[in-house]
Amino acid sequence: MKISLRRTTVAQIACIVLWPVLLVAQASDRASDRASNLASSLAQNFSACKNGWASCDRSKLTQAESAEVAVTSHQREVSNCRNSFHSCDHSKLTGPEAAAWAVADHQRNVSDCNEGIATCNPARLTPSETLAWSAAAKQRNVAECKEGAGSCNHAKLTQAEAGEVAAARRQSNVSDCKDGVGLCDHSKLTPAETNEVTAAEHKRNAQNCENGWDECDHSKLTPVEAGYTSAAEGKRNISACKAGQQGCDYAKLTASEAKMLADAEHTRNYRACLNGYGYCDASLLTPEEGKAIPAGRKLPPR
Repeated sequence: MKISLRRTTVAQIACIVLWPVLLVAQASDRASDRASNLASSLAQNFSACKNGWASCDRSKLTQAESAEVAVTSHQREVSNCRNSFHSCDHSKLTGPEAAAWAVADHQRNVSDCNEGIATCNPARLTPSETLAWSAAAKQRNVAECKEGAGSCNHAKLTQAEAGEVAAARRQSNVSDCKDGVGLCDHSKLTPAETNEVTAAEHKRNAQNCENGWDECDHSKLTPVEAGYTSAAEGKRNISACKAGQQGCDYAKLTASEAKMLADAEHTRNYRACLNGYGYCDASLLTPEEGKAIPAGRKLPPR
């Protein structure tokens, strides 16, 4: 009993002695956490200021950070102006920066005008640039008319240009008809062009039939072309049958082709049964072949 009381007393004294130490340690941990959170918050604020975000609080920046943010903000302002962004504030540019921006902006407008971009402002062009812009617009209109583009303005073509456009459109129509693409208008073909187109269409149909492609009209084939097509179809069919493909039509096989496939299948089946690998139909084996199967390999009943 005395020993137990002594132990209790020692424990109480230890708690009393260590309690201040524990309190100091907890306070130190909390202070460390607060310092860490503060540092993280300041770092996030610094990043927000450098990126120009609305959450930036410049009052929390150090003098060095404020200087760095000022440089970054100015660089962003210069970039916005050079790229013609709405957020650009020209009053914040230095003299050399404003001059460089003016040069780049003028050149961009010249380029937009020459390329026919909607942002072009012809009023800002010099007389020489206006002449070049007019020539570029004229050439672009001729090209668009030759291509049959919807933006073509025939009223702006000279008589010579209209002749060039008509010839280009006629040749384009001939090409479309011969190639079977685009908007072919047979009514606009000359007799000679009609003969060329007819020959090209016949050749294309024969190729489609021989290759098994769509848009094949067998009724338009000559006897020779029909023979080539039939031979090609037969080769594709036997190839499909050999590969076990869905497109195989056994009814179209000749007697020799059917026998060849049957012999090949018989050999494949025997090897599958003999090796124990692949689909095996034991009922198709001859008695001699059945005897050759290893005794330890069980085959399906015949």
